[in-house]
Amino acid sequence: QVQLVESGGGLVQPGGSLRLACAASGTIFSVYAMDWYRQAPGKQRELVGVITSGGSTNYADSVKGRFTISRDNAKNTVYLQMNSLKFEDTAVYYCKLRDYDNYDYWGQGIQVTVSS
Repeated sequence: QVQLVESGGGLVQPGGSLRLACAASGTIFSVYAMDWYRQAPGKQRELVGVITSGGSTNYADSVKGRFTISRDNAKNTVYLQMNSLKFEDTAVYYCKLRDYDNYDYWGQGIQVTVSS
């Protein structure tokens, strides 16, 4: 049973930083790409960025240059470092793993609020 658990969210002022973590269990974490998504109130869930099993990354234009995804395969954990946060980054953030059967596993989501 694959489980993904996010942590590290909270309230931050504009311009601040947060680091989210997503811990995986129940699978061979290192072989899969991992995605970060977010969903703001009243909006569709959107892809924030991805990291491949080899560590290559790709980001949405809205976060490029501010957010960084990394992974620690020894800890079965993927990270989302968020810098220069803006009001519009406020959302529930989710990590996702898609297995080789194209089945998606999602974390429970974690709230990030950017507010002064």
